[in-house]
Amino acid sequence: MANDLGKRYICPHCGSNVLCTKGGEGEIQCCDTEMELQAPRKLPSSD
Repeated sequence: MANDLGKRYICPHCGSNVLCTKGGEGEIQCCDTEMELQAPRKLPSSD
């Protein structure tokens, strides 16, 4: 799995967050499991 530059990853066990600053191959791990890609946050309405 490729790590995407600028994407955030979250650990499903402890909730740690990681921001990818350099893309590449491999996987980001925490607590001996692969971290999951975090869903983007909704921006507030500018109305």
